[in-house]
Amino acid sequence: MKKELLIQVVDLLYQFDADNQGDKSDSLQDFVSFLNTRMNTESLSMRKIEGDTEQEVQVVRRDNNSDAGILITLMYRYARGYIKKALQDSSIQTSDEFAFLITLMTFESLTKTELINKQVMEKTSGVEVIKRLVGQDMIQELADPNDKRSVRVSITPKGRAEVYRVLPEMAKVSRIVVGNLSAPEISTLIYLLKKLDFFHNDIFLNMKSLDLDTIMQETGVTPPEHKW
Repeated sequence: MKKELLIQVVDLLYQFDADNQGDKSDSLQDFVSFLNTRMNTESLSMRKIEGDTEQEVQVVRRDNNSDAGILITLMYRYARGYIKKALQDSSIQTSDEFAFLITLMTFESLTKTELINKQVMEKTSGVEVIKRLVGQDMIQELADPNDKRSVRVSITPKGRAEVYRVLPEMAKVSRIVVGNLSAPEISTLIYLLKKLDFFHNDIFLNMKSLDLDTIMQETGVTPPEHKW
């Protein structure tokens, strides 16, 4: 049995290498992710959300890259619905406000720009979140001793208390979001999402003004095969 298992692992290693075209940067964690994905998705079809017309759209829709984007968007919407339930009796009104507050709990203070960038938000939207939290006395503005043009923000005792009050409900959200995944699957998901976060955060911070074609060139992303 051990010999047969070893043969299967070697065969899968060759398949992994072929799929990645001999990429020398692949790690053991990448191989583990490949195994976990291979073992758990062969018999799992995506929920059908599209109709049967517009065959051109159907061709693109069958692409795995398209499925990934759709599923990430759907997961965001599921999570947003659970967070809304968790915050329904709180002074914290949105997931963005909660994210800003819990981030500030881990810093003595941050500039507004630093806080907004950490949450991957556009400046105008982030400033509005800060204004709401300042108006509710959950964060306070401070003069920056090193830069008179910059304003820092820090969490207030009221904000800190409110975060602690909703943490048990937000913990429930975290548990519901991972749903029926096993512990190894959750670890694999976290690894993959961290890898994507590093990739996209670099784009957000350093390539925000570039168009999509240039972003693909700069990051080495392969263009889609389908031509309209």
